[in-house]
Amino acid sequence: MSVRRLAADNLQPAAFAFTAENQAWAEKKMAEYPPGRQQSAVIPVLFRAQEQDGWVTRASIEYVAKLLSMPYIRVLEVATFYTQFQLKPVGTLAHVQVCGTTPCMLRGAEDIRHVCERRINHDPLEPNADGTLSWEEVECAGACVNAPMVTIGSDTYEDLTVESFEALLDKFAAGKGHEVKPGPQGVNRQNAAAEGGATTLLEAPTTERTYKPFPPPPPPPEAPAAAPAAPTPATAPAVAATAPTEQKPTNAARAKGDV
Repeated sequence: MSVRRLAADNLQPAAFAFTAENQAWAEKKMAEYPPGRQQSAVIPVLFRAQEQDGWVTRASIEYVAKLLSMPYIRVLEVATFYTQFQLKPVGTLAHVQVCGTTPCMLRGAEDIRHVCERRINHDPLEPNADGTLSWEEVECAGACVNAPMVTIGSDTYEDLTVESFEALLDKFAAGKGHEVKPGPQGVNRQNAAAEGGATTLLEAPTTERTYKPFPPPPPPPEAPAAAPAAPTPATAPAVAATAPTEQKPTNAARAKGDV
């Protein structure tokens, strides 16, 4: 992706200010965010400035930075990062952004680009002789399933062929671009559905639907039984204490005269 810089000084206007209507819109947009978070509105407010002048000027960046209490460099970073912000004058009726990423390239983006070179200007970001149309090639615009596609303003035009794209340019060149419905062009497709119509879920839904009930959850497992208590060891019966008996002398002891 090429480096994006502001237009030369000789193209920059001296000042910028929102119209009363756009100023009220910007203040309402800022109020959508919590106090102290008005900087979160930088992208929509900067887009509003682009819509007013047709491109993002240095003066408009300074104005938005002051309005949102942001450093100038922070707003400049946003403006130079997103290719949706035009940093130099572009076509007054339409600026065509041709997606050139892999899905679109495989589906015919090269042919769309050749039409732009022939119908508008050989060089990107350079308006045609009338100053009404311009074009550039950009990275993925997020409609890969409907490739090839282009973005004009905030709308996408998809499933293009050379013929349908030529007709699209004719409409915008005549100032009738608003008559073209965004989305798939000349293809039997609803949004991003399958080309040619639906291929699944073709049966008509019934008025009464039956659903398989879910079985009740299983009961919680029982706690394991407590281990049996160990048997108490048997104790010998107590024997009553008795006094020792005196041993009587035997006959032999008497004969010896020991007693």
